[in-house]
Amino acid sequence: MPMFSDGISETELPGDSIITTDVVVVGSGPAGASAALLLSTLGVDTIMITKYRWTANTPRAHITNQRTMEIFRDLGIEDQVLADATEHALVGDTVFCTSISGEEIGRIHTWGTRPDREADYRLASPCLTVDIPQTYLEPILVRNATQRGAQTRFSTEYLSHVQDDDGVSVQVLDRLTGQQYSIRAKYLIGADGARSKVAADIELPFEGAMDIAGSMNITFKADISHLVAHRPSVLYWVIQPGSNTGGIGAGLVRMVRPWNEWLVVWGYDISEEPPVIDRPAAVQIVRNLLGAPDLEVEITGTSLWGNNEMYATRLHQGRVFCAGDAIHRHPPSNGLGSNTSVQDSYNLAWKIAAVLKGHAAPSLLETYSSERAPVAERIVKRANKSSREFIDIFQALGVLEAKNEAEMAAAIEERKANTPAGAAKRAALVRAMDLKNYEFNAHGVELGQHYTSAAVISDGTQLPVPARDADLYYEMSTVPGAHLPHAWVGDSVQRQALMDLAPYGRWTLLTGIAGEAWKDVAAQVGKSLGIPLETVVIGPGREVADLYYDWAKLREVSESGVLLVRPDKHIAWRAMDLPEIPEDELRRVLVSLLGRG
Repeated sequence: MPMFSDGISETELPGDSIITTDVVVVGSGPAGASAALLLSTLGVDTIMITKYRWTANTPRAHITNQRTMEIFRDLGIEDQVLADATEHALVGDTVFCTSISGEEIGRIHTWGTRPDREADYRLASPCLTVDIPQTYLEPILVRNATQRGAQTRFSTEYLSHVQDDDGVSVQVLDRLTGQQYSIRAKYLIGADGARSKVAADIELPFEGAMDIAGSMNITFKADISHLVAHRPSVLYWVIQPGSNTGGIGAGLVRMVRPWNEWLVVWGYDISEEPPVIDRPAAVQIVRNLLGAPDLEVEITGTSLWGNNEMYATRLHQGRVFCAGDAIHRHPPSNGLGSNTSVQDSYNLAWKIAAVLKGHAAPSLLETYSSERAPVAERIVKRANKSSREFIDIFQALGVLEAKNEAEMAAAIEERKANTPAGAAKRAALVRAMDLKNYEFNAHGVELGQHYTSAAVISDGTQLPVPARDADLYYEMSTVPGAHLPHAWVGDSVQRQALMDLAPYGRWTLLTGIAGEAWKDVAAQVGKSLGIPLETVVIGPGREVADLYYDWAKLREVSESGVLLVRPDKHIAWRAMDLPEIPEDELRRVLVSLLGRG
C-alpha cells in the first residue's frame, strides 16, 4: 500500500482509487476552515474539500466577536487576524439616517464601544471585537490549516457518502477533470452552508423556515470618508421608502474597508419575481442610500439571497457531523453567524481528536449535539428578533403609513417639532433606539454559552440568577458547563490571560497553593489514563501569580479546590476543596467525562 509522506494512503482498486484519512471536511468557510485548522493543529489527518476554486469571493460575514478572537488566540493566529482587521475602536458608532449624506436620526455605541460597556467587554476577555470580512478571514484559516498538515482540495465537490461501523466513504467530484473518486474517512464534517447537502443526506431534523424575506447585496468602491470618518462604524442604517420591505429590517451601508470599500443590503418582496440588479440598477440603489446622486461608483458585485429562520435540533448522525450555517440559518443581525460557526468547530474538533487517539469513547461525540444545538436555536431566534425590532424605529418615526418619499420625510421631520406630537415621537425614538442594544451589544448572547451534557459533571449548583439582562450582559462563573472566566495572571515579567494556561491540546487543572497536591495527582491520573493533563498552581512564589487578585474573586472554589478545564475552555468539573482521596476522585471524574466507565 503506497503511503504519502503526510500520512494519507492510497489503495488501488479495480477501476477506482480510494484515498484514506481521518476526517473529511466539506466546505472551506468559517466552520469548515476552522475545523480543518483545529484538527490539523491536534495532529489529526484531515482533507478539506470545497467545490469552489478559492475562498469567499464576497465580504459576507465580518463582525468577529471576543469568543472567536479567543479561539484564534488559542490557535496562535490572533496577530494574523488583527493585521487584516479593522480595529475595535473603529467598529462602533452605528448610525441611523435617511441617507449617508442626509438626516441623521441617531447613533448607538455598538460592539462594546460605549465607555461603560467597554469595561464589561475588557473585563470578560483578553480579546476585543473587531471587523474582518470573510474575504480576508477565510484565507488566513485555510492557509494555516494547510500549513499544519490539512490537505486542501479546491474545485472538489461533495456528492454523497455511505457510513458504516468503521467509517465513512465519501464520493467526490473533481470539477476540473470530471473524475469521481472516493475518500475513506473515520468521520465526515458537513460545513457546506445553509443549503447543506450533507445535512440533507443525513436527514437532520430542523425547525423554522427558509427564505422568509428577500435581500440583495451590492458591493462597490467609492471614497466617502468625508461622510463617515467623523463617525466611524462598520454599519450605517438607512430609512427610506421601501427599506422595511424584505431585507434585514432597514437599508444598510456596510464598511468593508475604511472608507472606500462598501457593501449595501437592500430588501425585496420574496413573494414576487426576483429583481434584476444590473449595473444601472445597482448604481441607483447605492446612490439613493448614500444620498449622492452624482457620485462615481465602481460596482464590484451583486447577489440575491433569502433570509432564513431555521435551526437543527440534532447536529449529527452516526459518524457524520454538521457545523456552521448548515445547522443555524439566520440573517446577519447580531453578527453571530461566522462566530458561532467557528465555535461549533472548536467544540467538535477536540472531541473527534480525543476519540481517534483513544483518549475517549465514541460516546463523547454525542455531546456535540447536546451542547451546540441549544446555541444554534438561541442565535437563530435572537438574530431574527433583532431584525424585526427595526419596526419600532419605523413606528416611532411614524413612517409606516407613508405613501411616498415626501410623506416619509414629513413624518421624520416632525420629531423636531415643539409640539405634543413631536415630544411623543422623540420619547418613542429613545425607547426604540435603546431596544437596538439587543442587536449590537448582546454581550450575554455572544459569550454566555453554558453547556449541559455528559461532558460536564455538575456539582449540584446552578448558574447564578443574572443580576442584569442575560442577553445584554455576560456574567462570568465557574459553575460546571460555564466558560472559563477571564483574569490576568503571570509574573513580574510576563502577563498572560487565564485561558492561555489551558491550551487546546490538553485538559488543565487550575488550583491554588493549598491545592498543590493536585499536581502529582494529575500526573499520575493523566499517565494511567493516557491523556494530556497538566496542573497549574496559581499563587505568589509559583510560576503563575494572581497579578490583580481577580482570580481569587472569580474562581468560586477554595484555594485547595480545583477547576478541571476542557480543551475548549469550558469547566468540565470542579471540587470546592481538596477531597480526602483526590486521585480516586479525579480518576472517577475523567473516566466519566471521557465515556470510559
